Amino acid sequence: MKLYAMSDLILDKEFPLNKDLIHLNHAAVAPLPQRTTNAIIQFAQENTRQGSLNYSVWMETEKELRNKLVKLINAGSVDDIALLKNTSEALSVVAYGLDWHSGDNIVISNQEFPSNRIVWESLANKGVELRIANFNDKSPEDNIIKLCDKHTRLVAVSSIQYASGYRTDLHKLGEYCRNNDILFCVDAIQSVGAVTFDVQSIGADFVMADGHKWMLGPEGLAFFYCHPNSRDKLKLNQFGWHMTEDYLNFDAQNWEIAASNRRFECGSPNMLGIHALNASLSLLLEYGMDNVEDALLHKVDFFMDYIKQSKNYELLTQAKPNHYGGIVTFKHTKSDANVLYNQLSNQGILCATRGGGIRFSPHFYTPSENIKRSIDILDRIEVKG
Repeated sequence: MKLYAMSDLILDKEFPLNKDLIHLNHAAVAPLPQRTTNAIIQFAQENTRQGSLNYSVWMETEKELRNKLVKLINAGSVDDIALLKNTSEALSVVAYGLDWHSGDNIVISNQEFPSNRIVWESLANKGVELRIANFNDKSPEDNIIKLCDKHTRLVAVSSIQYASGYRTDLHKLGEYCRNNDILFCVDAIQSVGAVTFDVQSIGADFVMADGHKWMLGPEGLAFFYCHPNSRDKLKLNQFGWHMTEDYLNFDAQNWEIAASNRRFECGSPNMLGIHALNASLSLLLEYGMDNVEDALLHKVDFFMDYIKQSKNYELLTQAKPNHYGGIVTFKHTKSDANVLYNQLSNQGILCATRGGGIRFSPHFYTPSENIKRSIDILDRIEVKG
């Protein structure tokens, strides 16, 4: 299989990574593009020299970011986007915004990252039952559906599982939830920025994702999409100046909750993070998410083909078309994952141990030569124990 060719502009100017490092860890924390570093420096220098003189211009950058997010996930409007600190905060907004009744249940999978499990477990004291579907067999989505009944209020699932790399059939689950009056919540942190994502086509009520993985942004800033029909279903648990309708009228003694999803933003925005993520998303949108996904999957396919043909490694990520994204998880047939991880780290490969194996997560820009180098290292490496 041929590796997808990238332009020298992207490789050399936007990602001048240390040549001794092979970065295959975008499912954890991604490196910043050069334009993002430039935006951070420019913002910091402007603040140092001029203070808040240009705050009105900064607010325009915030608007630009919201518009980019609308395009990235195909939201209906900027009113559907809130800017929060992280995925966990957004999940908590949903969990503690809904009006639960004793006997209600929530269905998730057994592969969820702790953020998309702990928050639902915490509702046990409200009499809410958490049901956990088996995602380890051939019918993960069917297993979620089988656990739903007339008392199911919410299905919460990751779009792509952080450890196994399984890409959920969100259209199937979304359609089921719509037809059965069940709210649909998607943790999309392992999808947005890696593969195309459409909140409207999957019929999601709530979608959230941090910017520091596949969106190539900084930590500390995430988007929270809430469908307009579900907005009023969430009571607010945080209050401040920024979540009011007339939020720039500081002298007003009377206030009302913002009609848009800004109601979920209680205080001052993360302007530094906004400038950074806005720059990062400009790169993804300029290249085009269809092209990003195509380039990324070519690299993932190359890894998968190698692992499937190797006698030393076993593929843990499901290789079925449309059921994987940017994550490739595998294990050595005769060695512990931690031993292999240490060997790979010593050879300059930045990756992670997840799901009982090694997780590689390249991105669309990852140089083809680095993909080949990492495979050469896997071929040569000797692991014991």
